[in-house]
Amino acid sequence: MTGIPVGAHVVDAPVAREGASRTRPRRRAPRSSLATILVWALVAYFVLPLIWLAIASTKTTSDLFSTFGYAFGNTFALWDNLVQVFTFQNGVYVRWLGNTVLYAGTAAFGAMMLSAAAGYAFAKYRFPGGALIFAIVLGAIMIPLTALALPTYLLFASMGITNTAWAIILPSLVSPFGVYLMRVYAADSVPDSLIEAARIDGAGELRIFWTIAMRLMAPGMVTVFLFALVATWNNYFLPLIMLSRSDLYPLTVGLAQWQAISTAGGGAQAVFSTVITGSFVAIIPLMVIFLYLQRFWQSGLATGSIKQ
Repeated sequence: MTGIPVGAHVVDAPVAREGASRTRPRRRAPRSSLATILVWALVAYFVLPLIWLAIASTKTTSDLFSTFGYAFGNTFALWDNLVQVFTFQNGVYVRWLGNTVLYAGTAAFGAMMLSAAAGYAFAKYRFPGGALIFAIVLGAIMIPLTALALPTYLLFASMGITNTAWAIILPSLVSPFGVYLMRVYAADSVPDSLIEAARIDGAGELRIFWTIAMRLMAPGMVTVFLFALVATWNNYFLPLIMLSRSDLYPLTVGLAQWQAISTAGGGAQAVFSTVITGSFVAIIPLMVIFLYLQRFWQSGLATGSIKQ
């Protein structure tokens, strides 16, 4: 009978295989070179114009036309350009900036609230004609805003509200895409069981929406707010046809007016650096607001990743 020698070390086969698997290097997930190139191309597409705008804001008008676009000029004139922006034409830029904040902020908040209420109603209530109305909302997404600008102007002119802030704010309150987005988001983020429990506790429908649903829909509402804010902030055609007084212009129309002056000739080309710097200042509030509100997106993603 053959026995195992005394003191011999016996290694169990499964344990040995487990040890071998631990020492074996893990395979890395394959990387797609095409996807990497595409991502970097998109990054360059969005970031390079911002870099060019930031660098161009530090140049004089002569340096803008004599130096490479991504190279700094012979003179660092950022401060002088900023002073020119805020003092040119008696400081009308400050008025344009205030108008833009008023139009965009009011329209974005209103569009967010209306979209949240409508989307919640479409998602959680069943009423006659609901499917037809929602289909009309989806169809309205396909209509470009420029096609509605002239009919809106004729309607507002008959009402006598052109050349007022309402002529810009009221059309911007309507956001068919925001309604669609909030309908989809409310259907998943607000459980029906939670609504039923609140009703059993005696809460009314308005209180349920205001205290429960809106908190759960906060990431989606922030998304609608940012979309509406950017759309109204960058809107050019609507205020162009609605407003004829320069003191009511937003930044888009005001800077276009300065651009027309800079291309008129006769020494007015010096205004070109003012237009560039004014455009750079105009995008800073949007960047700050986006960086501040992105935490709501992150919290929404983290909440959705936890299964309760």
